[in-house]
Amino acid sequence: MPILGAHMSIAGGCRRAVERAEAAGCDCVQLFTKNNNQWKAKEIAPDEAAEFQAALAQTGISHPIAHDSYLINLASPDRRLWKKSVDAMVVELLRAGQLGIPYVITHPGAFTTSSESRGLRRVIAALDEIYAQVCGIPVDCLLETTAGQGTSLGWRFEHLAAILDGVKEPERLGVCFDTCHVFAAGYPLGTRSEYRATLRAFEAAVGLGRIKAFHLNDSLRPLGSRVDRHAHIGRGAMGLEPFRHLLGDCRFRNVPMYLETPKGTEDGVDCDVRNLAVLRGLVLKPSRPPAAQAELPQRRRSRPPPREPERDGPPRTEGRGRRSV
Repeated sequence: MPILGAHMSIAGGCRRAVERAEAAGCDCVQLFTKNNNQWKAKEIAPDEAAEFQAALAQTGISHPIAHDSYLINLASPDRRLWKKSVDAMVVELLRAGQLGIPYVITHPGAFTTSSESRGLRRVIAALDEIYAQVCGIPVDCLLETTAGQGTSLGWRFEHLAAILDGVKEPERLGVCFDTCHVFAAGYPLGTRSEYRATLRAFEAAVGLGRIKAFHLNDSLRPLGSRVDRHAHIGRGAMGLEPFRHLLGDCRFRNVPMYLETPKGTEDGVDCDVRNLAVLRGLVLKPSRPPAAQAELPQRRRSRPPPREPERDGPPRTEGRGRRSV
C-alpha cells in the first residue's frame, strides 16, 4: 500500500499536526514549522521538539516533511528580497533539523522582472549560499514542480535539471512531484501511455530517483492552463486515472505522498478522510514497470539550458492557495 498522508495545521504546536494526521488516518504528515505568511517565528523549544518526536513514535506516523514559507523567493532579482529569502530558508532548515524532519519543500521561485535564465542562476546561487551556512545540518531541500503561473520557475522539468546541474552540492537536493502542478504545466497523466511518457520525460531530464515526495492534488483548471488551483481527488480536470496509475506504480511504493487538497467537511466527513479513502480505493495491485525503468537511479542526462518561453501580457507570480497553520 502506498504511504499516504496530508498537510496538517500546527495550531497548538507542531505535535498537533501529528495528532491531526493520526485522526484522519494518515500514514505520513506534512507541516509548516512556523506561520507560512510571516518572516519571523518563535524559536522551537527543546521540549516542543521532544513532544513532536514523541507524537510520531506514539502514533506511528512516519515521513514527516516540512514546507517552507510562501514569502521566500530564491529567484528574486531584488537583492534585499533575495538575501531575506536565503536567510529565511536557512532558518527553515534549522527548524526542520531541530524537529528531526529530513526534508524541506520549496518552490524554486519567480524571476519577476528579470528573465528565466537569470532567475535560474539566482536560485542556484541561493542554494549554494544556504548550504554553505548549514553544512552540518542533515536536512535537504526538495524542489517542488510548479504550475508555471506568471514567472514561476520549476514548471518545466528542464528547469529542475538546470538547478541540479548548477549547484555545488546536488546531493543535497531532491524533488517533490506535485500532480496538479505537473498537469497544469502541460504534462498529461490521464491514459497509461500519457503517464508513462511524462515519467519518461522526467527520468530523462532529472531522474526518477530524485523524487523524494509527492503532492497528490487534482486540478481545477485544464491541462496546460499554467494555473495552480487544487481540487479534491477525482473531482477536478484530472479525474481518477492519473492517481490510479501513480498509486499502482511499484517504483514509488516507498515514496511518501501528501494531500494538499481543500480542507473542510462534506456531509459531516472530513475532506482529508474522504480523499484518503478515494485514493486507497484505487489501489488494486502494483503495476510492473518496464524492466529498463525498474530501478530509480539518481542520474540525469545533460540538457541544454532552457530557452525562455514567449508569453503575452505582464508577468505574474505563482498563485498559491493558503493553508491554515
